[in-house]
Amino acid sequence: MQVSTLSGASAPAAASQPGKAALEKVAQQFEAVFLRQMIGAMRSASLAEGITDSSATQQFQDMADARTADAMASKGAMGIAELLIQQFGSRVAPAPADKPSPTAPDGPTPAEGA
Repeated sequence: MQVSTLSGASAPAAASQPGKAALEKVAQQFEAVFLRQMIGAMRSASLAEGITDSSATQQFQDMADARTADAMASKGAMGIAELLIQQFGSRVAPAPADKPSPTAPDGPTPAEGA
């Protein structure tokens, strides 16, 4: 599932930045987990039991709730993923071509300076 629309990046730009793409995926997954918990809490607040309530019915409701939460998260319904991307986007490591090699010396090597 691609969430590139949340950060405003196009698909090729997101593919060139694996750190940003991973952040978007994790942010969307976090939003889905949050929504599952919220929907589950709302469903457990039911005050009465129905005639058809059983463990099988509850299992299917849980599966439907998870699917609903995933769909809501993929559309950015709550905006949680977008906020996480804004919060942590600056902390994502740049692409390897953007940063200098940590093993490259700043000055002349000992063989050159002698």
